[in-house]
Amino acid sequence: MNVLVTGGAGIIGSNFVRLALAERAAWRIVVVDALTYAGNLENLAGIEAGFPGRYRFVKADVADAPAVEKIFAEEKPSLVVHFAAESHVDRSVLGPMDFVRTNVLGTATLLDAARKAWREKPGRFLQVSTDEVYGALGETGAFAEATPIAPSSPYSASKASADMLALAYHRTFGLDAVITRCCNNYGPYQFPEKLIPFMISRFVDGEKLPVYGNGMNVRDWIHVDDHNRGVLLAIEKGRAGEVYNLGARCERKNIDLVRSLLELLLKARGVAAEKLESRIAFVKDRPGHDWRYAIDPSKAERELGFRPEVPFEEGLAKTVQWYVENEKWWRDVQSGAYRDYVAKVYGGQTSE
Repeated sequence: MNVLVTGGAGIIGSNFVRLALAERAAWRIVVVDALTYAGNLENLAGIEAGFPGRYRFVKADVADAPAVEKIFAEEKPSLVVHFAAESHVDRSVLGPMDFVRTNVLGTATLLDAARKAWREKPGRFLQVSTDEVYGALGETGAFAEATPIAPSSPYSASKASADMLALAYHRTFGLDAVITRCCNNYGPYQFPEKLIPFMISRFVDGEKLPVYGNGMNVRDWIHVDDHNRGVLLAIEKGRAGEVYNLGARCERKNIDLVRSLLELLLKARGVAAEKLESRIAFVKDRPGHDWRYAIDPSKAERELGFRPEVPFEEGLAKTVQWYVENEKWWRDVQSGAYRDYVAKVYGGQTSE
């Protein structure tokens, strides 16, 4: 089966490609990524050699209709797994239009290419989304699939728009589309602007760890491998036109997560834990900062057999260890050196 994976050079996409090739022997995967600032070919290092004949990389923008249609014509995918997205809330506040272009126009472009390509032989379109489309929760409750959409940031609004397009293509054109909405991911190969690798890099550099507001905002966390196992289940067992929430029932206050990271990092350095609080700096809260997220994964558990396998404490410790042992990887990302290989392969500069 030919599978098109968009955004495969990011954290979730690259980990998905590794998992899928290892566990689905009949799959051949074509990764499409525009290699914008967060796309890193080093995340896919070794895959072509490890799975000869089953992997191809194409540098392309999902919002470029002629490029997307050419890929569909050449590769004839029967499955699209759509990870490609601008995904950082802070960046969406500073530059909303980049998010509209990639997340809304890019999704529409892919959906329309799939509609045209699958007229005679239908395929499946898996839209990977986020719990942030639901907005914010109070002190209790959890997001269910029937929770009204109420995005707070340009990022979450663009993802909500993409979800609505996928459902509209299902209802209007009969496209076999399934949506997964996940809570916060963590694990290897995550771009250093995200909370966990950002805090690790600040610690290693001897800088204070900045925490928005009072640090009491709550996020629900899942290891990237558990998320991707859920995506595989949704691909193979999900019902067309349905939404499945993927979560691990693992809520943590931001300040508690940062303290847990500090404890692990201080222990690795042999530093007394009582120095922990002195490494934290509370900073002005960001605009539109949602108070609390929590996912109810009951539907995915019931219909897909979804069960997260990585306990949070174990996953967090292994994640910290990965970043400590792979300092060169995130140093290259911070410095921009990871882009040199892309420029050498494709010529000129990659897009910003």
